[in-house]
Amino acid sequence: MCGIAGYSLQSPTSGVDLEKALNKLGHRGPDDSGTYVNGLVGLGQTRLSIIDLEGGHQPIISGDGPLVLVANGEIYNFVELREELRKKGCRFLTKSDSEVIIHSYAHYGDDFLRYLDGMFAFALYDKARDRMVLARDRLGIKPLFISETRDGVAFASEIKGLLPLLDSRPKINPHGLVQYLQNQFSSGGVTILEGVERVLPAEAVVIEKGKVTGRWRYWSALDVQPRKVDFPEAQAEFDPLMDTVMTQHMRSDVPFGLFLSGGADSAVLLAVLSRLKEEPVRTFSVGFPGTSLVDELPDAGAMAKMFSSRHREIVPGREEIFGILPLTVWAADDLMRDYASLPTCLLSAAASKELKVVFSGEGGDEVFAGYGRYRAPKLERWGKSLLMPGTGGFRTRGNFNPLWTGSLFGPELRRANRDFREPFIEAWSRTPRAWSDLQRMQYTDLITAIPDNLLVKADRMMMAWGLEGRVPFLDHRIVEFGLSLPDRLKVGSAQGKLFLKRWASRFIPEDHLFRRKKGFHVPVGEWLDEERIGKLREPLLRHPAVTEWFQTDGVACLIDRSLKKRPLRRLLMALIQFAVWHRIFVEGPCERPPARSDLLGYLD
Repeated sequence: MCGIAGYSLQSPTSGVDLEKALNKLGHRGPDDSGTYVNGLVGLGQTRLSIIDLEGGHQPIISGDGPLVLVANGEIYNFVELREELRKKGCRFLTKSDSEVIIHSYAHYGDDFLRYLDGMFAFALYDKARDRMVLARDRLGIKPLFISETRDGVAFASEIKGLLPLLDSRPKINPHGLVQYLQNQFSSGGVTILEGVERVLPAEAVVIEKGKVTGRWRYWSALDVQPRKVDFPEAQAEFDPLMDTVMTQHMRSDVPFGLFLSGGADSAVLLAVLSRLKEEPVRTFSVGFPGTSLVDELPDAGAMAKMFSSRHREIVPGREEIFGILPLTVWAADDLMRDYASLPTCLLSAAASKELKVVFSGEGGDEVFAGYGRYRAPKLERWGKSLLMPGTGGFRTRGNFNPLWTGSLFGPELRRANRDFREPFIEAWSRTPRAWSDLQRMQYTDLITAIPDNLLVKADRMMMAWGLEGRVPFLDHRIVEFGLSLPDRLKVGSAQGKLFLKRWASRFIPEDHLFRRKKGFHVPVGEWLDEERIGKLREPLLRHPAVTEWFQTDGVACLIDRSLKKRPLRRLLMALIQFAVWHRIFVEGPCERPPARSDLLGYLD
């Protein structure tokens, strides 16, 4: 797991600072760093050593020198792929999983990406052809940003690492900002900054002489065909698939652990890890006892006891939560609002003191249809689709209703607000006619909320502490399996994720698996009380991010009304996080905030 950055220029320029870019990515790779510069091309990497601790230094240069690689992530099938390539005459110089990328490209050409199973984002420079290939894994587990400027093309794992490679600081993109405000995250190629885009999941980008000359997608969930299978047949297929995926994900030269919630997904991972691992699994849980939220720590503790894991509980208070908020905004760097980032960051800080790798259950609800929104009544969705067409009544509502957008948003935001649902509409419209609406909903989440929200939380919060996260439910083989299942194996009238729960009931108690889904919540609205809101009021109203993009009278009204109406505090928090982000990324030099910051200091 690492951070990568680099460039391809059209002509020499003094505005590119590769070392400064790598310094901004040092948290992603605290163990080592390296660069390769050849004329108008530069590649750099900061390394978190997981596999081949001694010999995995990057950039990796092929034996005869024409191929140079910097990579972030893990190639999970590297053992099998390495053996296949050896039989074809390839000679390996390291034991690193990343080296198979070079040999796969050399042997298979541009078709090489379909042979790689894993989570990755990399840049491969072909010196003989003077071309660079950037690529990202199928589900977008690992991040990669790109920017085309008048001087050339630059890329980096995170926006903060990209900025030193640009000739000027980009402006805020109103479409990215309004997607964040309404949807919680910006999506697709659109980011919070103009001229900065994401390389999409399963996308390859070709750069030649400082220009993007080609793009292609090497995998799509749209190719998944619905199947008519019964549970015994599906179970017989899933048994070896899950074993293969988990065995490959467990490959590591350093110890690993598990983030254990009170839900089914992480319990399934704990059960499988405990069966495949000789020693007890190290588990970490977070909870908020003493608040109005349902405390999941007892349920997580029961699973830890059942499987004899080495368990640790984290119980943050309100000052820890608000103190870590600026750090989570800096870590996410691609602005998003997910309260779960706060405890995930604290969990990662604790786990990183003992480990370099943790497993996590992200994706289980999307792949196996666990969310309640997947089971909304047809009549309800029909009504919503009349008011907000394009997605079959799914993902129809923004966080800010028309009354608030009219009184809060400035002119640019109001114009951009007309299209805030576009990522969901576009995803829904692509789905095959043979698919059910459930599959369409799953797919829409898989290419929007998964890479641009859920995995931003998982990757950035963990990597802020030099911790690698592994998410087996988002292995593309598991995704294809779950998406292809018939609806009746996934959802019932009052339950979702039926297949996974039935499959796991052989080794996890049914009362744990089939209880009502609680979801993971953080008591931010409860802890953002009247006293704290009062202290933030004046600094927020005069903050440059607020005065530029919002109507201050509307912001004042939102602040005052949120004193009494707790649901409005999530809208207020969206503005607070934007203001913090603006202070770090627009007004400041993207410096890392302390783990215990004064939130007021980022507003005043």
